[in-house]
Amino acid sequence: MPHASACRMPDVLKTSEGKERRVGVEIELSGLAYDELVSLVARLLEGTPALQSRYVTTLQTELGEFTVELDSDPIKDLDLADERLPESIRELGGQAMGVIDAAAERVVPLEIISPPLAFSNLEVIETLGNKLRQAGALGSRDAIYFAFGLQLNPELPDLEPDTLVRYFQAFAVLYDWLKHRHQLDISRKFTTYIEPWHSRYTELLMEDDYHPDIGKLMDDYLELNPTRNRALDLLPLFAHLDKERLERHVRDPRIKSRPTLHYRLPDCDIDNPEWRFSTVWNDWVVLEQLANNPEDLADIRRLFRERRKFNLHNLTHSWQETTDDWLVENRYV
Repeated sequence: MPHASACRMPDVLKTSEGKERRVGVEIELSGLAYDELVSLVARLLEGTPALQSRYVTTLQTELGEFTVELDSDPIKDLDLADERLPESIRELGGQAMGVIDAAAERVVPLEIISPPLAFSNLEVIETLGNKLRQAGALGSRDAIYFAFGLQLNPELPDLEPDTLVRYFQAFAVLYDWLKHRHQLDISRKFTTYIEPWHSRYTELLMEDDYHPDIGKLMDDYLELNPTRNRALDLLPLFAHLDKERLERHVRDPRIKSRPTLHYRLPDCDIDNPEWRFSTVWNDWVVLEQLANNPEDLADIRRLFRERRKFNLHNLTHSWQETTDDWLVENRYV
């Protein structure tokens, strides 16, 4: 079976301001010591590392600032050498931190966070993933307690309500198909932070006459999805659009304002020789293409609304299978 060797590009490559669209990438993994990972990423990206705090290192590269960190705030912030602690504890601090470090690097994911990258530069992430695999990086399948993800933060072409609705609709109809393709490991299937949107919201979103303004669009979503724990998390986008309105429904210091979607669904299956970053990205491009083809989007939304009708097709086909057939028939895959 041939590997996807390159990242496809969607038709809409520029924002309404004429700038190339960008995407941030977050990769969770294990199998490498923190210092080993920092050194490897610095060498591969030709970056200069700078330790910002315990387990947080930035790397300045030609593409911008990458960050390598341990994905656990309590451990990152832990300092047993703090002068405010009793001397007896501080004397043991070095040994204790060695034990904590060894345990943390085994059970807590290390994370590589990219700067916003132009779509045309995504091949660097493909190369980075391949090199990390060769160096011994491990993904979700290595242990039952691993639930590592690969997250995308794609910039939208514009922030007009009609554009947002099309992207939301495309994700809703493709959710089962995307989950089937990128939820390979049982550890993430049982987590709560990659849930689909509430079914009542999805049903509202699918209607042909749904044309809200930004305020109603946010309120409709937040009434039923007031949480970060969604496979496509809209809260960073909403914080950018109207933080005051967002905070009427949910307050969470972890929400970072940005004019992007936050796609959290895919596994990071980096130690699997059949897995590639480009396969995840290329499936996102399917969503991109669908969102920007209104006639096709209307057709698959019609099928989505009809999926609960009592007929032979619906009795013998899941929605994921129906989606797969439709995408093949319409040459999206």
